[in-house]
Amino acid sequence: MKYQIIPVTPFQQNCSLIWCEKTKRAAVVDPGGNIDRIQNEVVKLGLVLEKILLTHGHIDHVGGAKALAKAANIPIIGPHIADKFWIENLPKQSQNFGFPHCDAFEPEQYLQDGDIVNLGEQRLSVLHCPGHTPGHIAFFSAQSQLAWVGDVLFRSSIGRTDFPQSNHQDLIHSITEKLWPLGAEVAFIPGHGPMSTFGEEREHNPFVADQLLR
Repeated sequence: MKYQIIPVTPFQQNCSLIWCEKTKRAAVVDPGGNIDRIQNEVVKLGLVLEKILLTHGHIDHVGGAKALAKAANIPIIGPHIADKFWIENLPKQSQNFGFPHCDAFEPEQYLQDGDIVNLGEQRLSVLHCPGHTPGHIAFFSAQSQLAWVGDVLFRSSIGRTDFPQSNHQDLIHSITEKLWPLGAEVAFIPGHGPMSTFGEEREHNPFVADQLLR
């Protein structure tokens, strides 16, 4: 699996353009905005954009999804249906966070734990990782040992749990029971900030390092 991180929105959210190197079939993970920038990368790399994948329903991750889906005539897939209320509340989110007005939308498909998303000859496993939001999911490429974890986990930090229906214990469980078993060598792209590995976070993350949770 090849990828290009494209920072979008005033929150510098890590939108990812991902693709199968052999087939050039591509998807966009969390297009929060700046869709012209995303489309320019698709053209520059000679890719065929075929779907949008969402980790959760916060506006900096989904704010550009409807416009990009319409412009490229592609489906929106994800997150888990438990985040439906966040997507329905996008007009209010845009007011609260100072974003341009954003209409609600209905994804073509909600995802569940254990689902598989195909992209050319590549496969992404879906992990339901509630805590930051109730319907948050992560995507994992076993072939590339790479995960897209949205706002569940960051380098040296973890996701906020002060939003409606957030839950700190659920977040810790998602990290330790869903992400850690994927393997210490797995690299991850968070929703914001630099990449890291699960092994690095298990050693040094001040919120979820192994020695803190024993």
